[in-house]
Amino acid sequence: MSQITIQDILPLVQKPSRYLGCEANSIKKSWNEVSLHFALAFPDLYEIATSHFGIQILYSMLNEQKDILAERVFAPAGDMENQLREKNLELFSLESKTPLKNFDIIGFSLLYELNYTNMVNMFDLSSIPFFTSQRNINDPFVIGGGPCMCNPEPVADFFDAIVVGDGEAVILKITSAWKEWKNKEEKTRKELLQAWSGIDGVYIPSFFDVRYDESGRQLLKAKYENYQAVERAVISDLDDSPLPGAPIIPFGKPIHDRLRMEIARGCTRGCRFCQAGMIYRPVRERKPEKIVSSVRRLLEDTGYEDLSLLSLSTGDYSCIASLMDRIMAFAENEHVAISLPSLRAGSLTPELMTIIKKVRKTGFTIAPEAGSQRLRNVINKNISEADIVQTVEDAFSMGWKLIKLYFMIGLPTETQADLEAIIDLVNHIRKIVKEKGTRGKINVSVATFVPKPHTPFQWEPQISIEQALNKMKWLKERLKTTDIQMKWQDPRVSMIEGVWSRGDRRLNRILIDAWKSGCRFDGWTEYFNYDRWISIFNKANFNPQIFRDGVDDKKGPLPWDHIGIGVDKSYLENQNDLAIQEEITLDCRRGACSSCGVCDFKKTKPISFHKKNDDLLADNKDADQADKLPSMTHKYLVKFTKMGIARFIGHLEMIKLFIRGIRRAKLPVKYSAGFHPMPKISFMDTLPTGIQSQDENMIISLTEAMYPEEIITRLKPQMPEGIEILGCSEFSRKDTAQSHDRIGYRVKLNDGFFSENDLKSFFEKQQVYIQRTDKKGKAVQIDLKKAVEMIEIIDGQNLRMVLKKVGNRIVRPSHMLRSLFTLREEQLQSALITKRKAAYV
Repeated sequence: MSQITIQDILPLVQKPSRYLGCEANSIKKSWNEVSLHFALAFPDLYEIATSHFGIQILYSMLNEQKDILAERVFAPAGDMENQLREKNLELFSLESKTPLKNFDIIGFSLLYELNYTNMVNMFDLSSIPFFTSQRNINDPFVIGGGPCMCNPEPVADFFDAIVVGDGEAVILKITSAWKEWKNKEEKTRKELLQAWSGIDGVYIPSFFDVRYDESGRQLLKAKYENYQAVERAVISDLDDSPLPGAPIIPFGKPIHDRLRMEIARGCTRGCRFCQAGMIYRPVRERKPEKIVSSVRRLLEDTGYEDLSLLSLSTGDYSCIASLMDRIMAFAENEHVAISLPSLRAGSLTPELMTIIKKVRKTGFTIAPEAGSQRLRNVINKNISEADIVQTVEDAFSMGWKLIKLYFMIGLPTETQADLEAIIDLVNHIRKIVKEKGTRGKINVSVATFVPKPHTPFQWEPQISIEQALNKMKWLKERLKTTDIQMKWQDPRVSMIEGVWSRGDRRLNRILIDAWKSGCRFDGWTEYFNYDRWISIFNKANFNPQIFRDGVDDKKGPLPWDHIGIGVDKSYLENQNDLAIQEEITLDCRRGACSSCGVCDFKKTKPISFHKKNDDLLADNKDADQADKLPSMTHKYLVKFTKMGIARFIGHLEMIKLFIRGIRRAKLPVKYSAGFHPMPKISFMDTLPTGIQSQDENMIISLTEAMYPEEIITRLKPQMPEGIEILGCSEFSRKDTAQSHDRIGYRVKLNDGFFSENDLKSFFEKQQVYIQRTDKKGKAVQIDLKKAVEMIEIIDGQNLRMVLKKVGNRIVRPSHMLRSLFTLREEQLQSALITKRKAAYV
């Protein structure tokens, strides 16, 4: 039997496009022509992983180096994991399908603690030893990075090295040291780790011994005198940080299906619960003229129709209104909508709303966090109820229909009065919405506060599950109206997150137990199993409460004390004291320095561009605006194939793929009218996932006439592997009339045989009915005998057929094969079906 490959198992999983690796702007290099093979790993599903901006940056940076190859690998879904284990295949990279263990360096991006078990699963699927102490000279070096690594101790033993801080500042130093080490005739893994330990921001866990004091607190002792602690790596000027050359455009439905542009890093608001606001200091804004030029280029490179301006607080960017106005000068004509995902009440001004709604109104979320002003002062959320109310009034006055409000329960010093204040605030907003007469809706999201390392609340206790559930229930009972929808995060998830957030190395072995017990994707509600986690802790004789109770002695050691993120521990203590006193600290971007310890005001300092700098944009302004699109329509019929690996791209993915390819090709496509304008393209057939085709047709409407040859020339380079543009002509009605009358197919079985007796039995029957459901949900019977023009078995594994419409309904070859032949479902799923022109079947 021939060796099983990824092509053999893709038909057997639900979303095969997750594993194709041939997306637009993906990079494929020759494995043998580079010296270093680097795998960028993300321990979550494709839809989450492809949206991570950090991986996009590192992917671009590494592949720009001629002697480095960087490829991606993500956590496989459960069905793919089962197939890999059943077929004895190892986890592979997306681009070249190379087993993960064959890479020289594997870099994991860790954004969420409940993904740790996915990471362990990826190790196991790759036959890579779990712990650094178990790896030899032939194993890959495994590096961790991301915000979770500001307390790396719960997973420290898994990593040879850990990057703390901005990965762009470190990655090429790491690869350079590896290449020097690789060229040595005799070498050990420890020698490379010693070289890496000399790089700012690199933590080598094995260079520290672990013990515990009488109270059970972890104490680390450095093995080397010159390596006592690790200081965060920082990109001093964000304009020195490279942007992705041409971001990969994912298949499927990524959680962020848009162009993402980081306009600033860091935040100076000083919210005392917010880890990101502490570990990404100081605020560093990208130059506005660089943002504008980069957005223009990247929109052309991707074909995206949505743009998201990224920052911890986008509305705080110093000249945000003029920046957006400048972007809209060209984006509006290209039907590109802008969203600001991290806005604070008070920063979403009517001016910004006017700009946002030019193309279409994107949603927005306001995060009061707490209902009362007292508690907002405790957490240093520098917004007032007046700010919140004014923002809501402005939004609904300008046509918005939905507002999302985000709150937390269990914050330090919270009382019943603070919960009642949430109800009062939501009802106040509800009253405003009703007064505007817009029939608007309010979505309220509530989560349980999780204390995080390196924040002023890192010593605080986390409320119990019982307390959290009671608070959630109390809120839901009082927000039970038709125009308010309340959602909450399961407090049990927050409890497990809290354990891993503030844990130490005792959790390393427990993580293996959790993985063995079946823990996967615990951040997803459908997979999380609280009872399983409690059973794991009990079997390990471990009390998770020790990491949830809080710490009374602020001077005592914490598991993450050796990780310096720049903010002084004394500053965090002082902020904790101010919280108890209900005193606020002003935003240092516009006020006095709060002496957090991050800035030396030489190399590391805040960078912002205030309104006086708006003239920076002047030189880049368009001389004139593009004219409105003409009303005349020119239609063209585009013929293409969908062969090989492209057959695993679903129909909705195909639509998106062509829309963005058309935008990158700069074809003058016509848009529909209305609230959400869309390019006017249509496909003559909805080809099911898994079927390949030599004969597909698409109709495209343009606003101006073009030579068909020019359309072909522009479109061809935008198509992924397996999709070839065959031809283009002016569209006529007869093209539609002839398109679906009769369709020919070839079928090749990879397993099993076609039976002549089965086929004979089919022809001897008067009728063969199958039942399908129409668009209205009604059951409809179809006689397959009427659908068959010809079926012929070529040999035991090959068949050809021509199918006709029955009434207005298309019969798929899979329906025919299931009804005619006694084949197992897996045999049918793995069959290669090729759609052909009927005349050439």
